Amino acid sequence: MNTQPEGPPPDVVLVTKPQCHLCEDARAVVERVTASLGLRWREQSVTDAPELLERFAEELPVLMIDGIQRDFWTIDEERLRRLLRP
Repeated sequence: MNTQPEGPPPDVVLVTKPQCHLCEDARAVVERVTASLGLRWREQSVTDAPELLERFAEELPVLMIDGIQRDFWTIDEERLRRLLRP
C-alpha cells in the first residue's frame, strides 16, 4: 500500500477593500468553493495592510493561493475549484 501524507492545506487569501461590490461577489464564491472542499480561507482588507493597497490598488479583489496571485476582479468558481483540488 503506497500512501503518501498530504501536504498542508492551501493558504487561500482574498484581498479586499470596504464597500466593493466585486469583493462581495468574490467573497461569496470563495466561501462556497472552500466550504464544499472542506478548506479554510481568510480575508485581508487593504485598510489593514497599506502595502497591499499599494500593490493591488487597481486589481481588487485579488485571490492569493499559497502566496501566488491567482485571480483578480472576478473570481471564476470553476477555476478556483480546479486550483484547490488535491
